[in-house]
Amino acid sequence: MPAMATIGIQTFNALTWAMVLFLLSAGLTIVYGQMRIVNLAQGSFYLIGAYIAISLERFTGNYFLALIVGAIVIAAFGVIVEWLAIRPLYVAPLYQVLMTYGIMLVLGEIAKLLWGTLPQTLAVPFVLQGRFDFLGIVVTWYRLAVILFGLFIAAILWYLHERTELGAMLRAIIDDRQMASGIGVNVDRVATISFGLGAFLAALGGIAASPIIAVYPGADLEILLLGFAVIIIGGAGSLKGAFIAAL
Repeated sequence: MPAMATIGIQTFNALTWAMVLFLLSAGLTIVYGQMRIVNLAQGSFYLIGAYIAISLERFTGNYFLALIVGAIVIAAFGVIVEWLAIRPLYVAPLYQVLMTYGIMLVLGEIAKLLWGTLPQTLAVPFVLQGRFDFLGIVVTWYRLAVILFGLFIAAILWYLHERTELGAMLRAIIDDRQMASGIGVNVDRVATISFGLGAFLAALGGIAASPIIAVYPGADLEILLLGFAVIIIGGAGSLKGAFIAAL
């Protein structure tokens, strides 16, 4: 294979993987930047979201339904986790780390019990099957769709963060949590929404990646480490930084 074709294929594959990493790390950076919580369960949301979508797709035969429902279920679960497990520990940051680590371990064992230990993948939807030639390289429609989907989510997140009231509250809390509370921002409510949104984004990343990269016990920790690398490079609390660092 010519060198340029090899570079082109690797670049295209890297862009696909970058969008998956951005979805995961965007949730991490929102939660840490707004609540200062090092959420070690983020990788578990990625893993369980993919598993739920795989089960739903096998039952319904509808990839897009599995994508939406799987992500919403994990978002709802994230809201419950924040309300019951994280909120009582806001005054104890180290206990938050321990709690989310415990949640990661428990969810990992539940995943083994429900879905087994063999790698599993989500079926590519019919409308996105196939491939085409682009400048001498073979490109699959699904990988292209993942790239475009990641860019679409990035644009929505930018709009929410920069052009909406929720985004203004998030920025205020990141700058000064006590001052934001003092001027009437419901910090607890925004924290719950942020944690649920972070879980939702992680699940989207897991579901989008699962037709390309199999999910299996341990994938949650592997993706989590990459996600933390992204937010460390990009800067905690910065969506723009997370996007650039993922690339």
